[in-house]
Amino acid sequence: MVTIALPEPLACIKWLFHFTDTRNLPPIRELGGLWSTAKLREMGVENVHPGGNQISLDADQRFGMDQYVHLCMHSNHPMEYLARQDGRIQKTMWLIVDDAASVLQLPGVLYCPGVANTAGIATYTIQDAADHIDFEAHYKRLDWRIPEYQARRLAAEKCEILVPDHLPLQYFEKYLPNG
Repeated sequence: MVTIALPEPLACIKWLFHFTDTRNLPPIRELGGLWSTAKLREMGVENVHPGGNQISLDADQRFGMDQYVHLCMHSNHPMEYLARQDGRIQKTMWLIVDDAASVLQLPGVLYCPGVANTAGIATYTIQDAADHIDFEAHYKRLDWRIPEYQARRLAAEKCEILVPDHLPLQYFEKYLPNG
C-alpha cells in the first residue's frame, strides 16, 4: 500500500479510536474492517447500527463525509455519549488503532478540527494538519479548573481523522473481541 510522509509533529499521535455498537462487531469482522457508510450502501450492507442519528447521517451524505471512516483521537467523543443516550448504541465498543502513524500515512486521510459533518467546517490534509491541531489540548494535562483549558479539551475531543472508504481489520484486529 502506498503511504505518504508523515509530518514530524504528528508523530506524537500514537492511538486512534472508533466507537461502534457491539452488534456491529460480527459484520466488521466479516467485511474485513470498517467501511464508510457510502461504501456500505454501495455494497448493499444493511442491519448496521450507526452512531449518528438520521440528521447526522444526512449531513454526512450532504457534505461528502459519508465517504470516510471516522476516527477520533481520544476514547471519548461527544457523539458516542449522545448515541448511547438516544439508544442508537446499546453497548459501546471502542476499537483501538495503536499504530496511528500507519493510518495517518494512508493516501487521502484528512484531519477535521471538529465534527466533520458540521456545515462550513474545514478539513485538512495530513501534511497541513499539524498547523491546525491543538497538541497541548490533546496530549498535555491541562488544569480543568481553567475555563479556557476546559474549552480547548472539549473541542479537541470532537476532532476527527477521516479515512477514505475503508480501514482494514489489520489496523485494529488485535483489540477486537472474538465474539
